[in-house]
Amino acid sequence: MKLRMKSMPDAILQVIASGAFTVAAITPAMAQQAAGSEPVQKVVVTGSLISRTDTETATPVQVLTAQDIQRSGKTSVAELLSDLAANGAGTLGTGFSGAFANGASGVSLRGLTVGATLVLVDGHRLAPYPLSDDSQRSFVDVSSIPFDAIDSIEILKSGASSIYGSDAIAGVVNIKLKKNLNGTRVSAEGGDTQHGGGKTKRASISTGFGDLDADGYNAFITAEWRRQDAIKVSDRDSNDWANRDWRSRGGNNLTLGAPVAGLDASGKPRSINSFLTAASTPFLYTPGTGTTSNAANFQFLDSSCNYTKYMANGCTVRDTVSNIQPQSENINVLAGFTKKLGGDWELNAKASLFQRNSINNRGMGAIYSPISFAGNTTLVNGVLTAGVNRIASTTFAQGAVVGSGVTNGLAGAARLYGYIPGVDPTNTLDNTSKTTRFAADVHGTAYGWDVNAGAGITEVKTDIDYSGYIDRPALYAALANGTFNVLGGNDPSVLAKISPRFSNSLDSKLNYLDAVASRELLQWGAGPVALAVGAHWHKREQNSPPAGPTLTGQVASTSAFVIGDETNTAIFSELQATPIKDLELHLSGRYDHYDTYGHSFTPAASFKWAPTKQIGFRGTFAKGFRAPNPAEVGNAGSFFTFNAIPDPILCPDGNQNTKGNVPSQCAINPPYVQTTNKDLKPEKSKSYTFGVIVEPVKGLNATLDYYYIEVNDQIVTAAGNLPGFVPTFVRVPATQMDISNGDGTTSVGTPSVGTAAYAISPYINGGTTKTDGLEADIGYRWRLGDLGTIRANLSATHILSYKTIAVDGTTYELAGTQGPSSVSGATGNPKDRAQLTLGYARGPWDLNATINYTSSFSTLDESVGATSCDSTGLDAGGRTYFQGKVQPAQYCRVSSFTTTNLNLQYKVNQNLTLRAAILNLFDKQPPIDVGTYGNAGAQTSYNASLHQAGAIGRFFSVGAAYQF
Repeated sequence: MKLRMKSMPDAILQVIASGAFTVAAITPAMAQQAAGSEPVQKVVVTGSLISRTDTETATPVQVLTAQDIQRSGKTSVAELLSDLAANGAGTLGTGFSGAFANGASGVSLRGLTVGATLVLVDGHRLAPYPLSDDSQRSFVDVSSIPFDAIDSIEILKSGASSIYGSDAIAGVVNIKLKKNLNGTRVSAEGGDTQHGGGKTKRASISTGFGDLDADGYNAFITAEWRRQDAIKVSDRDSNDWANRDWRSRGGNNLTLGAPVAGLDASGKPRSINSFLTAASTPFLYTPGTGTTSNAANFQFLDSSCNYTKYMANGCTVRDTVSNIQPQSENINVLAGFTKKLGGDWELNAKASLFQRNSINNRGMGAIYSPISFAGNTTLVNGVLTAGVNRIASTTFAQGAVVGSGVTNGLAGAARLYGYIPGVDPTNTLDNTSKTTRFAADVHGTAYGWDVNAGAGITEVKTDIDYSGYIDRPALYAALANGTFNVLGGNDPSVLAKISPRFSNSLDSKLNYLDAVASRELLQWGAGPVALAVGAHWHKREQNSPPAGPTLTGQVASTSAFVIGDETNTAIFSELQATPIKDLELHLSGRYDHYDTYGHSFTPAASFKWAPTKQIGFRGTFAKGFRAPNPAEVGNAGSFFTFNAIPDPILCPDGNQNTKGNVPSQCAINPPYVQTTNKDLKPEKSKSYTFGVIVEPVKGLNATLDYYYIEVNDQIVTAAGNLPGFVPTFVRVPATQMDISNGDGTTSVGTPSVGTAAYAISPYINGGTTKTDGLEADIGYRWRLGDLGTIRANLSATHILSYKTIAVDGTTYELAGTQGPSSVSGATGNPKDRAQLTLGYARGPWDLNATINYTSSFSTLDESVGATSCDSTGLDAGGRTYFQGKVQPAQYCRVSSFTTTNLNLQYKVNQNLTLRAAILNLFDKQPPIDVGTYGNAGAQTSYNASLHQAGAIGRFFSVGAAYQF
């Protein structure tokens, strides 16, 4: 332990020396209490039920005030929270174009995924996003919450199930909205990127009236509008991380329409891009002897491309549609009303509508391209296999009709390669998500008790319009009967049949009742003994059906659905005492009953001891749990794939050159149909923290905390996790395919069985994750009199260990690696993240510099078989950068990443404030990450969760705010 504890200061010093920190303008909670001479008030800090005057609690809490948020230079809450040092592996960013939960953003404290972090609004639960992360993990979408409605954000970095119940394993993010407002404030700002795309506009207005003390009430309304344009891959493809041609870097040419990617050293086709790839012009190809060296095997259907030009990469296609950042638009309205009642009772009511629209796509460069004539759809027993049976292409007999005006003129059966003209060249999802919330809280005193009670109705409704999906049977029928022209110019009615547009509505509701009462019971030791007791009830309903055409198999999609509900009833309490001077003790416990699985009891204990004003110690121990959600125990299903494996029958030895093997089946990604399990138990955790609080001189505050979290009975799928689990694949009927002759050539034949369609895999309780690390928060404020004030705030996290233990007992150390790459786009698990904010204020000027730092990490993930650099690109991410080649060692690690943001505010007078910001001041590019699959559809090689700021590039913005 001593050796581990020593490593953190060295890591921090190294980070400071390199100037590698990240910002979110974060101020530790302890800095808040030392900030000034405002009247002392009792407040309830996230993680406790008992009000207090000292906001530095026994549990680590990080606070972002409204002023901190404005100083960050960010334009959305999702961007702000993505820079948190404690936000780790499994975080879900809006740049992840292929996510199940497309368009949404979630927080993953301690790297334990978004499902283990509880997000509250005003201390209460909110309906989760109706599209779960990886179709399993429930989370609250923070991308829809507006800046101007926020009063503060508190991040509790400790287990808190004893207070809040399920999901609070890694911690809690509590977003506190404004309670009252007087006067009117209008603001507007605009920004743009230096390299194209991403233009952003934001405007807001807030107005309120009524004085609580004089009038007995306050009413206000705030509205905000924000629009952000898309950034396309084509806006950035001059950079290595967005360029598909890897030949100069020792890899393959993955440029759309480049056949060289499909040839080995002897000129024979390999299984990349379906052996050959669709080009700018459709063409027919007959396999012949199994090589592509004979021009007579090709028939190009347009004079703009021919054999010579094609083989010289002269018929490539530029991806002008795939997104790096989706187009989005937010419209948000919050109305509040506060009324003083009799005595000291007060009523607070809020109604809000947060609407986000985003246009997401899965990219035209996806391995299973939806817009090429090559088919990849199979329907078996009424279940769509969603891109499983990867047919190389549509096959036409010699002399057969191939659409309108085209026949196969080659000497044998031919395959059609090309892109389908006239349809959306991506799987596009036009996603509109509306979050509505009606909440009322009442607080006051009765019979010596401080009472807080609340009720709320919350709902998230998501409507999705789909385009770019292909009805393969309709397409093939139109080709065979000659009604579809492969060169374009087709009638809209024909296109509508081939690529139908369809919609889907998904809904998530959560209604709650809360009540908490607290009071001082007696004097004991050096202070009072305080008790808080409470009760909670919520009912959650999720209705996320699959879109009709995906359910019936009309079109291929990563179809998933969740339909289910849960009712939770709980009682809880907290006891606080000061048995001796300067020692504060807390005990808390909660009993939860869920109608889905049964009950859980979660206790916790904490202490804070401050022997002097200059130093203090604190620690916590907590148990926690995550209840199985409707996606795991309800009526639900989804498709998922593991890493490439050989078909056990069609390619048993994995060698595509073995005689009798089907080469295309030597590296398949077979899908599994994920099913629910009514007998699941909740995930259970235990955690503890120990920290030091120091204030050696006035204005300097620092905390250093050690944390440890262990999660058991994790809910995982049986395939790949349960020892002895042997999937039985459902297979499609056997059809003609290329079969190896054993000498490097192939012949067309019918194998003994059809290709694997899918297998069923239920959820199980199995496996353990253990993680521990150190976190530092340092705040310094230096008042220089007439020369102004200097501020410095540092938040840093260092992961000592992150271990996953499989059901069979195998332990994998994943700290500083790509793993666990099985969740949320292989986001990576760097050991160090930090945020440093430097500020200077004098008179009307307020200047802030924020430096964001993420350390380097390995692209290996041993938990999925990536044990060497050669296996990184394929095994960990399913990518083909170096398939069939030796991956250069330089791509076995992802480099560290540092960005700097500047924000300047100038107060012209009492009413008008001007601001300007530059994000990513030095225009740092993202490091290449060949393991992440977060942007696989667009075939970009950067980490969209950790390094999105680099992909966006330098961003300028200016704005103004006027209040009266």
